[in-house]
Amino acid sequence: MNPRIISANLVVRLTSFYREKTTMFFTIAFPIILILLFGTIFMSQDNAGYHLCVQDLDQTISSAESLKTLELNGEFKITRVDPALNAAQYVRDNKVNLVLVLPKGYEQSLKQRMLLNDSNSSVTITYIYDPSSSSVATKMAILNSVLAGINQGMSREPPFIRSVEKSILTRKYRFIEFFVPGIIAVSVMTLSLFSTVDSDTELRQKGIIRKLSTTPITRTDWILSSILYQFILAVVTTSAMLLVSYCVFSVSLHIGFWLPVFILLDVFAFVGIGMILTRFVKEAQSAAAAANSISLPMMFLSGSFFPIELMPGFLQKFARILPLYYVNEGLRASMVFVDNLAALKDSAAIGVFAAVVFILGIIATKWEEGA
Repeated sequence: MNPRIISANLVVRLTSFYREKTTMFFTIAFPIILILLFGTIFMSQDNAGYHLCVQDLDQTISSAESLKTLELNGEFKITRVDPALNAAQYVRDNKVNLVLVLPKGYEQSLKQRMLLNDSNSSVTITYIYDPSSSSVATKMAILNSVLAGINQGMSREPPFIRSVEKSILTRKYRFIEFFVPGIIAVSVMTLSLFSTVDSDTELRQKGIIRKLSTTPITRTDWILSSILYQFILAVVTTSAMLLVSYCVFSVSLHIGFWLPVFILLDVFAFVGIGMILTRFVKEAQSAAAAANSISLPMMFLSGSFFPIELMPGFLQKFARILPLYYVNEGLRASMVFVDNLAALKDSAAIGVFAAVVFILGIIATKWEEGA
């Protein structure tokens, strides 16, 4: 191993990257665009309540007060629907997923119940909904919870079972702060995998790898300089993502020792996979397709964009054997939960995988091959 040769090759690769302005722009811009896009979506979900359309057929003071209770306790943004309209047709025409209908005679029934103690007096509130909507079940669950509270208050009996929320975190985090570590892991994975596949396949097709065997640079020097190159790019893109996250979304994440460790392990793991792919796939188009077949399932099944608990049981088991899952979990353990023991366990898992595939990648890289 010759440090001078490694540094010289590293400078050449960084200079080439700097000269390719388009490649440099999209390498840094793509993860930032993801942060801005999903960050905006998650910020709006954190700050906004559900939109609820209500048709008040009673048009009384009591019905209006009940709607205020729904608006405050359920945190709904209420839109009034004209009583003269057909509620089902309104759902279809306006592409809303739910209209709550308060019946005529609401106030009269309420007075009978409260003033005359008529326990048989009741009203039926109707939900006119679109079952194809993914959020309508959540809306109805919130509405049922609020209505149960109103009924409990009217009975004047205190509840037997009460609940209290207690987070495992010392402070409240927003979903964007759980999302950023996943985007870091995905960005480093795609950068390391595709850069290795594209570069090595192109050099192999042009016969440059075979010619390298006649130069002073050794296979070890070449691979180490490639690792350093990928690590530097990963640090640059990660720094850009964190800077945007802090400036635009005011995220609160712990940046410490574990962040560069997981970035380095991520690089080693997917550079190793890239070297293995280029050993068995000769054409650039085929190598890119093979890289996509690895990165895309891993991107969506390893918990980068949403919790794996939302997936079926067999997919959850599959997710836990993916290397990117342990990078995601390790980054969140260190940056969100500040749990060093969990981060150590995840780093051990991805470290073993990275060591195995990297060694296999070194074995698969042959100077004498390439045409």
